Amino acid sequence: MSLNDLEIARSFPLRPLSEVARIMGLGSEDLEPYGHTKAKIKLDILQKPTSRKHGKYIVVTAITPTPLGEGKTVHTVGISQALNRIGKKACCVIRQPSMGPVFGIKGGAAGGGYSQVVPPEELNLHLTGDFHAVTAAHNLCAAFLDSHLFHGNELGIDLEQISWRRVLDMNDRALRMVEVARGEKNGAPRSTGFDITSASEVMAILGLSKDIHDLRRRLGAVVVGYRKDGEKVTAEDLKVAGAMTAILKDALKPTLMQTIEGTPAIVHTGPFANIAHGNSSIVADYIALRCLDYVVTEAGFGADMGAEKFFNIKCRASGLKPDAALLVATVRALKMHSGRFAIQAGKPLPEGLQKEDLDALLNGIGNLEKQIENVRLFGIPVVVAINRFPTDTDAEIEFVRQAALAAGATAAHTSTLFNDGGKGGEELAHALVRACDEPNNFHLLYPSEASLKEKIETLALQVYGADGVDYEPLAEQALAMFEARGFGSFPICMAKTQYSLSHDATLKGRPTGYRFKVRDARVAVGAGFVYPLAGEIMTMPGLGKIPGGSRIDIDDKGNVVGMF
Repeated sequence: MSLNDLEIARSFPLRPLSEVARIMGLGSEDLEPYGHTKAKIKLDILQKPTSRKHGKYIVVTAITPTPLGEGKTVHTVGISQALNRIGKKACCVIRQPSMGPVFGIKGGAAGGGYSQVVPPEELNLHLTGDFHAVTAAHNLCAAFLDSHLFHGNELGIDLEQISWRRVLDMNDRALRMVEVARGEKNGAPRSTGFDITSASEVMAILGLSKDIHDLRRRLGAVVVGYRKDGEKVTAEDLKVAGAMTAILKDALKPTLMQTIEGTPAIVHTGPFANIAHGNSSIVADYIALRCLDYVVTEAGFGADMGAEKFFNIKCRASGLKPDAALLVATVRALKMHSGRFAIQAGKPLPEGLQKEDLDALLNGIGNLEKQIENVRLFGIPVVVAINRFPTDTDAEIEFVRQAALAAGATAAHTSTLFNDGGKGGEELAHALVRACDEPNNFHLLYPSEASLKEKIETLALQVYGADGVDYEPLAEQALAMFEARGFGSFPICMAKTQYSLSHDATLKGRPTGYRFKVRDARVAVGAGFVYPLAGEIMTMPGLGKIPGGSRIDIDDKGNVVGMF
């Protein structure tokens, strides 16, 4: 019987966290311990003088994801271990998981096998409370808003134009649409709802803030709604931004943990990769790059989503320049992109995904080719990791490897990081070191001064492969309004399906000959981006008939069991 991830994690002794910190050059004065396995890193470290050269910056991305999972977090964690094995001082930087998916269908987000952050149960359950702080700060703003309405609405907020909802870090479909303030003396009745905490603009702001003062400024700029004359109403207007900042003071500090091999792991923030940018925080990267030779960070979903937003939004805000990208692919996912196979929860995998099928690979390989192209659009080298599964044949692996090289990857190697830990990624680690030393022409895909439509069309044509863009009337009105209100310089954070390069989840592989459809658009003024809506985006997931949480319990010793 094979061990599960939790059993594997517990079979390895943890390094003292002080020893992990020393690898980064951090002392006890730089940490705020939360028990024995995790600690906050004080932001004072960024003000200390240093002669150390900034480390190399590697982003991990993937082909368009499938329900099978491609192993992106496994590779973010595992490659940091592999880099240490070949003599490089490295760490990984990952997002904190939301508890909603942990108790839902996705499970944990610590990596897996012998490439995971430990202890995984602590990473996936509360950690240092940052998600709760975001939830509290967001909902404090909502409470101030409803209190303002109750006490006379001096700001003249139009109840039909309130955009600020509430959040909760749990999958709960019953809260998607709710009525508030019903009954006498409870305020102004209205329809609203809940999003999951990772979809909160406050979470996006926390990830993009450079320091406490930048956080305060961004929170003050949050738009909660509009007056009838179209003027925005902000958290600053409600006089709540200062209190929100106070709640988030400690949440702005990244959390230090370790991988199963004792490599430093920094965990911080968890914004959605649809309506937000889907990357860990800027301050976590600042700290890591200051302390180590190589920093491996992860971007959500495929290269058309998280990586594009990493480049165009996060790097634009941070001023950091990546040195290379690692793009993860699997044979079975590429077969799925042929459009020949469908996966059903609880049902065995289709036979074609478990035996050699070079025709299916040929029909699905376009997705890998396009995602390599998408990374190269930004001027940095890309290395492809072929995450090997037992059912993959040598012929299939070699087909993918040759296709990756022909599409412009600087290297492509198989990976066994899940089964073998860092040892299973040493070839990839050497390839990434070489890639980081190549000439780098990193650039953003569009300038800030381009119009919002020009930015959208750049993404649609160059990244998604569309022939053009069609805007529904709501989108036309919203984009024109944002330009008129001074938000035209914001980058685009496209809200679209993660399951296709296009806006349509059913279009697999490398769709061509279609027009990208934008149905509406919204703005996150505090976070500093406009997010066009291309299709329906679920901001509050629900639980399945048999939620993952039904398997989670404690044993007679009080240990968490059943997770993952």
